Amino acid sequence: VQLQASGGGLVQAGGSLRLPCAASGTIFDVYTMSWYRQAPGKERELVASIENDGATTIADSVQGRFTISKDNTKRTVYLQMNSLKPEDTAVYYCNAGIRNGRRFFDRGTYWGQGTLVTVSS
Repeated sequence: VQLQASGGGLVQAGGSLRLPCAASGTIFDVYTMSWYRQAPGKERELVASIENDGATTIADSVQGRFTISKDNTKRTVYLQMNSLKPEDTAVYYCNAGIRNGRRFFDRGTYWGQGTLVTVSS
């Protein structure tokens, strides 16, 4: 199983980016999908997550600016980031709970490789 994140780059403050993250490989089911970020010198933090039923959780720091969505047919989660601020600069990582076998216990948590978002002032 692999998670491939993309869409990062350099953007001016106030701009927008959309980060997709696609899951591939032997996948029987995908559970919670999330985006985390880690800024230089800081711990990794949860930005947003989306459950199987579509329920979402958004961090207070990005509430009203970021949204998370998913396309189940493509096994892809998206992070739409609007009104970006310099403090949003970080490496963004996607995360997913995935069952890769027929048994109930054939499940684990997987991480994407990270994509860098840089917001200039």
